[in-house]
Amino acid sequence: MDSGNGHQKFFFLLLFVVTLGLCWILSPFFGAVFWGVILAILFQPVQRALVARMGKRPNLAALATLTLIILIVILPVIFVTATIVQEIGVAYQQIQGAQPNYSRYLSEAVQALPTWVQQLLAKAGLTNIAGIQKKLADGAAQISQFAATKALSIGQNTFQFVVGFGVMLYMVFFLLRDGTDIGRRVRRALPMDEEHKRLLLNKFTTVVRATVKGNIAVALVQGVLGGLIFWFLGIDGVVLWGALMAFLSLLPAIGASLVWIPVALYFLMVGAIWKCVILVAFCGGVIGLVDNLLRPLLVGKDTKMPDWVVLISTLGGMELFGITGFVIGPLVAALFMASWDIFAREQSE
Repeated sequence: MDSGNGHQKFFFLLLFVVTLGLCWILSPFFGAVFWGVILAILFQPVQRALVARMGKRPNLAALATLTLIILIVILPVIFVTATIVQEIGVAYQQIQGAQPNYSRYLSEAVQALPTWVQQLLAKAGLTNIAGIQKKLADGAAQISQFAATKALSIGQNTFQFVVGFGVMLYMVFFLLRDGTDIGRRVRRALPMDEEHKRLLLNKFTTVVRATVKGNIAVALVQGVLGGLIFWFLGIDGVVLWGALMAFLSLLPAIGASLVWIPVALYFLMVGAIWKCVILVAFCGGVIGLVDNLLRPLLVGKDTKMPDWVVLISTLGGMELFGITGFVIGPLVAALFMASWDIFAREQSE
């Protein structure tokens, strides 16, 4: 066997092992490292502008950019999270103290249905109002208890949260300061044609920026609009409902409707017809329009991916990675499509 070839194989094996080892070591802080990289990519243009203004002092520019990130991103997230936790606790106490009278609401709703529908419900065993009431009440209590338990566990793991938070800020600072140099080294190290490197790295940064900025912009708009209409209709816990609507709106097309449709059905069951009509008209019209106009403009246009690919990759990513999956899923899908596009072009030449 050729000695040089053997040395090269050993080096590649060593490179693979140490890379895998580093990933394993960093795995406890995966979320912190991931969001540190994402924030650094998003705010790299701000960093470059500040470096140019500050006479090429990257440390000071990185510190200023990091301060800006804390003020406009991190502090608002902490404030909203604290408010949500408080409202979850209040909702849990209300459900425990006095469960809503689902029986009367369901009886009225069933009686208002056509006879043939009532007969179908009877065959399916769905006219046992007492049993349905118990299931609904138990389900509502379990959901609130689960949310309250998760909030409590976050509080109990304060040390781990603080360490992860510190790692994220540390990553953001150094990636802002040295990001351009790191990107240049990564590009030089990739064993690919220069054109392919440029295409894939551009696709990576474009998808990250478009996915995060676009989805978060859509989520904020839908969450604020949802909270406002819930407040207008006199629904308690508007911050909680608005935040839930914003979170679910990360799922294209179907997200926000998972919140407002059950509330509209509740209004219909209790006889609040006008509230139901207003909610359906506003959410189906205004909030739906936001999703149909803003998301393709901010996300689909830059990523150049069909809506169904964005939806499926987002769902799969969030199933595997949690909240970070709304970035990882579309990113992997975009790189997959770009890689196959390169392969197809090479085969045709």
